[in-house]
Amino acid sequence: MQKMLVGALVAISFTLGSPVQAASIREAGSFTGNTLPPNDDGSTGQVNLGFTANFYGASYDRAYVNNNGNVTFDAPLGTFTPFNLTPASTTRIIAPFFADVDTRGAGSGVTQYSTATLGGRPAFGVNWIDVGYFSGQTDKLNAFQLILTSRSDIAPGDFDIEFNYDRIAWETGSASGGTNGLGGTSAGAGFAAGNGINAFQLAGSLVNGALLDGGPNALVSGRLNSNVDGRYVFAVRNGTVVDPEPTQVPVPGALPLLLSGLALAVALGRRRRG
Repeated sequence: MQKMLVGALVAISFTLGSPVQAASIREAGSFTGNTLPPNDDGSTGQVNLGFTANFYGASYDRAYVNNNGNVTFDAPLGTFTPFNLTPASTTRIIAPFFADVDTRGAGSGVTQYSTATLGGRPAFGVNWIDVGYFSGQTDKLNAFQLILTSRSDIAPGDFDIEFNYDRIAWETGSASGGTNGLGGTSAGAGFAAGNGINAFQLAGSLVNGALLDGGPNALVSGRLNSNVDGRYVFAVRNGTVVDPEPTQVPVPGALPLLLSGLALAVALGRRRRG
């Protein structure tokens, strides 16, 4: 499906103070060894992870870095409108922010990636720092990061997945139904084993406004296995992600929506996604 230029539309935006800064992105300078040039929907070829990762029974020492906020293992992915990762995705993907990243605009950062050593362990990281959205828009910029860290000290193939978020100001490209980076088919965040069974998405994925700074499921305000806001750590042991249950912290203005959601959860019973 080809992208089509979308005419300029007027949108009203509301700003509540300055953008939330989670300061969760770490060692960014360690992951700048390689750069994906300014592009829209581009991908790398297979790149070296620096270690072997067992992801749901398949071992990988290489992956594809995709401009649109994700890495894949079996093939590059140029898809720009995010799809639901659960429950039946057939794509082996790890996606800190699956949306239509466009780094061609003046003032946008670019996608960078590299192997490094963190805490004495081999790691592979991808930076999407201050990146714009389709089509070449830079009025809003997002800053997020993916780090994969070997935990072969525990068992061969074990590793950690880390999502880090400093700023999420846009959620959608204009070819995905968005206007000025908002609305349409909004971004998703999570992973899928590609077997149609094992997958997980963070709460608020694909929901308009939910993952944005100040939203009810703001990525910069949540955390998992971390004491840092905006950092989500998933432990992959023996090929399986262990108990991916993030704690997302309410932000000012979101409490009424959170309470109504909790009431509904109590009424329907808690359902866990594998």
